[in-house]
Amino acid sequence: MQSDQFKKELLEDEFNDILGQDRVKQQLKSALLMDRHVILVGQPGIGKTTLAKNVAKLLPEKVVNDCSFNCSPDNPCCPECLDKKKKKEKIKTKVLKGKELFVRVQGSPDLTAEDLIGDIDPVKALKYGPLSVEAFTPGKIFKANQGILFFDEVNRCSEKLQNALLQVLEEKKITIGSYSFDFDVSFIFIGTMNPDDKSTEPLSDVFLDRFDLIYMEYPENTELEMEIVHKSGKEIVEFPNELLFQVISFIRDLRADNDVEKKPSVRASIGLYERAQSNALINGRKKVSLKDIQDVIVSVLSHRISLKPSVKFLKSPEDYIREEFEKFMGKPGDYR
Repeated sequence: MQSDQFKKELLEDEFNDILGQDRVKQQLKSALLMDRHVILVGQPGIGKTTLAKNVAKLLPEKVVNDCSFNCSPDNPCCPECLDKKKKKEKIKTKVLKGKELFVRVQGSPDLTAEDLIGDIDPVKALKYGPLSVEAFTPGKIFKANQGILFFDEVNRCSEKLQNALLQVLEEKKITIGSYSFDFDVSFIFIGTMNPDDKSTEPLSDVFLDRFDLIYMEYPENTELEMEIVHKSGKEIVEFPNELLFQVISFIRDLRADNDVEKKPSVRASIGLYERAQSNALINGRKKVSLKDIQDVIVSVLSHRISLKPSVKFLKSPEDYIREEFEKFMGKPGDYR
């Protein structure tokens, strides 16, 4: 259950770290106000991580016990705190704020339940015994207690890991090996997934039933994407707005192209913006020209797209980018 202060901040904040996406912002606020678990669904580079970090900035400072489990001072229930309480020792506290309240997990097939929940520390096991609670070392879920657990690419984790998360998400109770912790875990779970990533594990219906899915799209229009590029990209020489508008319009056309299966992300727009500038600087120019873009467009874009089977046997992504950009600009290019 999130604090009233957090919910007040949530209602008032505009999520200005990410431009546009007003519908997504409203849906995320709506879900978080009711303590719902959320998965942001969308292509790479559209701001899913930035949005989650923006939420973390709204969290008020948290006073927790100075233990590995971030126990609430009002309800110390981890082995460390209970042991001190039993010995009538004073339990110290600490203040968590900012980045300390944002714990990131990178989804991958190699990620285990032990990485997330915790495992037996061999050194402590020798000292206290292999089945003692003192030998248990908590994982990232406990580090996220009182904050945000951000699970990037959640559909890259195995079905076994999905099953390990079910109990935590539903009951806020964790069981591992021979241990059963009746532990009140309080965190916001924000996950992300790319629906077009074919190298991922399918998420089970039982797992998905614990979440609300919020779908994010590419920037709503060319002007907004230009704002994002100016905000996120480095600037070392002048890039004329008219030329940048054409470059981003070309990338947006590629996303709508029926022959293109994997679409170029906003990072492609930022990449072209930066590389064209550096190319101009190397060639002694203070302003980006069309030639600077032509010289780097294959390097920036060709690996960020994939073509549908009916097209990719006829031409490579490199040739496709060259030809489409030449047609779009209406001029032959000097590509390198």
